[in-house]
Amino acid sequence: MKIEKIRKRQRLKDVIYATKARKRFFKSILLLAVLFLLWIGYTQWRILTPSESNISGQKVDVGIVLGASLWGDVPSPGLQERLDHALMLYEKGTFTYFIVSGGLDSSEHRYTEAEGMQQYLVRQGVDPKYILLENEATSTYENLLYSKRIMNEYGLRSSVIITHDFHGMRSLEIAAFLDYDKPMISLAESVAMPFWPSQIRETLAYSKWKMDQIVLSF
Repeated sequence: MKIEKIRKRQRLKDVIYATKARKRFFKSILLLAVLFLLWIGYTQWRILTPSESNISGQKVDVGIVLGASLWGDVPSPGLQERLDHALMLYEKGTFTYFIVSGGLDSSEHRYTEAEGMQQYLVRQGVDPKYILLENEATSTYENLLYSKRIMNEYGLRSSVIITHDFHGMRSLEIAAFLDYDKPMISLAESVAMPFWPSQIRETLAYSKWKMDQIVLSF
């Protein structure tokens, strides 16, 4: 009889412990969900907050065009938007040299993103001697890291980074992290690239960048 009472008490304790454990679990899930939603909201606010530099009337050494996908051997419509925006600044005399940055999208492609961009700019009348190629980058961080090395090699000091509006905030943060000298940014409006897929992709990319930043800082 005594043993049975002990067993009942133990079963009751087990039930109470399991109930408390489930409550802690669901509270943890709820907290993570709230933190996730807060992070998404913060990231969207940062992405949508204007980050474009006021470059009116300014002159810099180089315009750095960040790469995007090629369609076959030619820039995709989204990449053309960046290139056309860069051409507009170049024709205004904002910078003297282009750095076109982007590696090989796929082993099926004949050209790197940088080579595809160079060909597009040449077809628009830009002298090839004013186009510097960065053919290795596979991320925004590498775009800006390797472009800075090219700037140092050629003695170029000042720059404007050219990309899309949704991509501007992350690009500017990375440039500052890499110690660019007073980094500036000029943004092409995203028309060819759908709004929500671009926002979702950039939210994920920005989250990854913040984790990478912590690792790189150490």
